[in-house]
Amino acid sequence: MALPQGLLVENGKFVTGLAPINPSTSTPDCVSMKNYDRCTVILIADNGTATGGAVTLEQATVVAATDAKALAFSWVWANIDTDATDTLVKTAVTSNTFTTDSTNTKNLLYVMEINAEDLDQANGFDCVRATMADTTAQVVCILYYLWNSRYAKATPPSAILD
Repeated sequence: MALPQGLLVENGKFVTGLAPINPSTSTPDCVSMKNYDRCTVILIADNGTATGGAVTLEQATVVAATDAKALAFSWVWANIDTDATDTLVKTAVTSNTFTTDSTNTKNLLYVMEINAEDLDQANGFDCVRATMADTTAQVVCILYYLWNSRYAKATPPSAILD
């Protein structure tokens, strides 16, 4: 697949899924992929003490995610110490879920890739989100980058509206 030419903001859409927070009954936002071929989910975490949270991907037919169901994935790119290295390691995921690293005072980075064809398109699923279980001392941020816009222009179509 050829990468888009030009500015990232012209070829895709950045959307905050979860502003930096300690996940506790927090529900990340859902984004629509109907105008995009791919969604890169970036999860950044800062461990205060040894904790971790389970991360899953969901798909839905509407951005309100009232009908969300699991989205299968088998690997994640992970860097469990961003202060020491900038290398992402392809890491296997078991049962469509992984738990963020629980090493004390480490900064973490996880990247998940979703292709539009991975969604249950036959039943109208075109929205996605990453979810995370509550943690006790981990600040987390989730950022979505939707790309390969089907309608590239200076202001790409909204991903937060159905």
